[in-house]
Amino acid sequence: MAQINVSELFKEIRHKLKLNWVAGLDGGTNQLHSEKVTKPSLALIGHLNFVHPNRVQVLGCAEMDYLRSLSIIAMQQAISNLYSTDLAAVVVANGERPPKELIIAANTHNTPLFTSPMQSPQLMDLLSHYLKQAMAETISLHGVFIEVQGFGVLIKGNAAIGKSELALELISRGHRLIADDIVDFYRISPERIEGRCPELLQDFLEVRGLGILNIRALFGDNSVKPTKPLDLIIQLELADTLNPQMLDRLNAKTQHERVLEVDITKVIIPIAAGRNISVLVEVAVRNHILLLRGVNATQQFSKRQKQKMQKENKESKKD
Repeated sequence: MAQINVSELFKEIRHKLKLNWVAGLDGGTNQLHSEKVTKPSLALIGHLNFVHPNRVQVLGCAEMDYLRSLSIIAMQQAISNLYSTDLAAVVVANGERPPKELIIAANTHNTPLFTSPMQSPQLMDLLSHYLKQAMAETISLHGVFIEVQGFGVLIKGNAAIGKSELALELISRGHRLIADDIVDFYRISPERIEGRCPELLQDFLEVRGLGILNIRALFGDNSVKPTKPLDLIIQLELADTLNPQMLDRLNAKTQHERVLEVDITKVIIPIAAGRNISVLVEVAVRNHILLLRGVNATQQFSKRQKQKMQKENKESKKD
């Protein structure tokens, strides 16, 4: 699992969550080890097993009302309970003003203390979503990642086989570019992989003979997209290099490629003179949709062929 420190977290989401860093300024290097964001209500009253290290703790209205109801000594003890383990950061939500004792504890333990005017449930949802994305398992793969008919398709193949030219043709047919050359993939759930374009490469596609093209400027805002789940892998291979068994039309089996421990359906398309590869990619996606619905054309044809042969055998025996 990837990790992120508090300074990186603050830089990425401070505007969206309207965060203000009020104390614990030396704790920016604190590492976050979990995407979970918790409210330490029980921890404040002494249930220390509910305090989890290296997480973000959010203090909402209930927690702040509780602290204000305490005497100074009791408040100090409650805050000491909160800081009984190494916290990554603390956020005071709902526009609440943190008491002096909380600020002192944040500075003493080098734990960043933030405030936000947002309501704590909304803040926790947004923060959890960002951390889940930022800390997901990740891998970078070579290829062109494109959205075809609503599906995320990674086009792979050897150098100079025509991946970028194919992507350009698909874009001209109304599909959308996510990333060219390098694609960052994140495992955002046990069975879901999301592809994203590295910031440096966003909107750009390199085509031999034309150089680097700005797809957004050429085709408009709707021609590019920053992220997309990975649904299908298209592997381009020169036809004369493929094993003939791989081209067996009736014994073709669904292939998969493992990406971050998730099996992704893979289609190999032979490249040969005269083949319209962009149309083949579109049809491969349509066929993938049918397969997801349980419609397998190869099996349907094989069944029909078998029935025809059985019928002919029966008729020949009668004769």
